[in-house]
Amino acid sequence: MGDLTDSHTPSSANSRQVPIREDCWSEDATSTLIDAWGRRFLELNRGNLRQKDWQDVADSVNSLHGLTKKTHRTDVQCKNRIDTVKKKYKTERARVSASHGNFVSSWPFYARLDELIGPTVSMKKPSSPPLALPLPFRKTPPPSAAASSAIVAVSQKRPAAAMEDVSFRRNYSAAAAAAAAVALSEEEEDEEEEEEERVSDDEEAEGEGMSRLARAIKRFGEVYERVEAEKVRQMVELEKQRMQFAKDLELQRMHMFMETQVQLERIKRGKKSTPSA
Repeated sequence: MGDLTDSHTPSSANSRQVPIREDCWSEDATSTLIDAWGRRFLELNRGNLRQKDWQDVADSVNSLHGLTKKTHRTDVQCKNRIDTVKKKYKTERARVSASHGNFVSSWPFYARLDELIGPTVSMKKPSSPPLALPLPFRKTPPPSAAASSAIVAVSQKRPAAAMEDVSFRRNYSAAAAAAAAVALSEEEEDEEEEEEERVSDDEEAEGEGMSRLARAIKRFGEVYERVEAEKVRQMVELEKQRMQFAKDLELQRMHMFMETQVQLERIKRGKKSTPSA
């Protein structure tokens, strides 16, 4: 079932295992997604789902299959998966139509998608005119002269009735063709609206990502500013300590110099007093 799900299974025990993508969908999860989306799709009269509706669909899927971080789905992932399923259905429907009934799709979701978005839903067949019931056979006596004249009059009116029947059939065929064209145009408009909605959802997601990035950059700037302020404060404190140390060193040097001068003066005085004695 490689076409049904995005999961990969090894073909044999000795084959190399392919790493599973984090956004892979199992068949059970896809089935739950189609059920949740189909219910909301029918509730909206087969209209387009909004962001809140997609979030409800994602909650329904996560309640059964979102037990781990890898299997947890967002509203955008659910919408993209439904778009993929719709494309797969259109491919299968084209194969069935091209085979003229000889091909039966083995895709397990084909029947459910056909009930939701199939051509029988968007293009309703016009009701056929009622057929005339056969009358019981009854042998009638030969017509009289008055009846014969009435039959002649009716036979003369038959060409006009036949022309009216032909005109009715033509008008009926034209109306059916017009209804089919209107249904086809409505389906194309629905697809265009879905595409526009998908683009708007992508733009909203992109805008939200940019807002998060801007907030992260702002927080980083605040942290960087605090770090730089603390660095400047520490540098000022170190400079004060250095200047105090230099001042203390200079005072100590001056004190030693003064003591040295006093000692030298005493020595000089001692030498001068020794010869006179």
